Amino acid sequence: MTFHSFRRAHPNVAILGATGAVGVELIRCLEARDFPLSRLKLLASPRSAGRTLSFRGEALTVDAVDAASFDDVDLALFSAGASQSREWAPRAVAAGAVVVDNSSAFRMDPATPLVVPEVNPETIGAHRGVIANPNCVAIIAVVPIHPLQQAFGLTRIRMATYQAASGAGAAAMEELRAGTAAYLAGEAFTPQVLKHPYAFNLFSHDSAVDEESGYNGEELKVVAETQRLLGRPNLPVGITSVRVPVLRAHTIALTLKFPEPVSPEAAREALSGAPGVRIVDDRAGNHFPMPSESQGQGDVLAGRFRRDLADPTGRSICLMVSGDQLLKGAALNAVQIAEQLFCPQQLRSSAPATEPVA
Repeated sequence: MTFHSFRRAHPNVAILGATGAVGVELIRCLEARDFPLSRLKLLASPRSAGRTLSFRGEALTVDAVDAASFDDVDLALFSAGASQSREWAPRAVAAGAVVVDNSSAFRMDPATPLVVPEVNPETIGAHRGVIANPNCVAIIAVVPIHPLQQAFGLTRIRMATYQAASGAGAAAMEELRAGTAAYLAGEAFTPQVLKHPYAFNLFSHDSAVDEESGYNGEELKVVAETQRLLGRPNLPVGITSVRVPVLRAHTIALTLKFPEPVSPEAAREALSGAPGVRIVDDRAGNHFPMPSESQGQGDVLAGRFRRDLADPTGRSICLMVSGDQLLKGAALNAVQIAEQLFCPQQLRSSAPATEPVA
């Protein structure tokens, strides 16, 4: 079997990490988008085995992943962390599956395509069994940046990211809920998942800080992956990543510099109708992209187009974007990659709205 010749038109699909926040959304996306699979297998660590999750009205039991888990699997969607991906992805590929991996394990491997279907779908065909799903912030950023780069060129990116609890998983989301309840009740609360109190607070992203550069791991990942996705390895990208007390959906303040002057109106027009982008830009109503409206749906919201007052040449534009980290930033992007592999004629850029994780 080659990696481009699948055993069946309607693939057998496995999800590794099915009980996590992204795993749950993978199940919902496959169902909402009517992905043409024959059978769905749910996999997780032994401690999560035995749980049941619903798919198309059927209760599916979660199995503990083992050496035989990927036998007769055509497509494996991984969302269980980098160490699990490094252990199980080679085994899944050896069994004949294509792996779409949501961890950081393979993202910067030159032999592994790093894919956002609205941006670089042509790279999918070069896979050798594994396709990497990018970092959530990088995905949400490049969906609107790519059409602007195509229209005007691009010489620099600056971004400040406001990242929700969903980026740290279901446990962080629950800690935000519990910490908020304790705060409002005037009770003491000691965080266990994140390093700092989360309720009514914000702090620098909790990934480890590089002593030499001063940038944290999240920021360095976003820079490298944004450059790779845009095909610009030397593109200057500056970033500050902040964790904010929002349950899900990340927001990014962008400042983009172009080779020639670009008006806010031209930038907005270039994004109107761009795949995966929805304009939310009401100056009179002071209504711009925000996580309460980007969560639970698949588009990246873009708005607040304006000139950068710090650049008198008129070549820099500021805007805000917001996208659901669990959907377009993770599960939806992975399912769109799978659609490109198995049913490209059915590819859609955004998913039907889903209910936020309870």
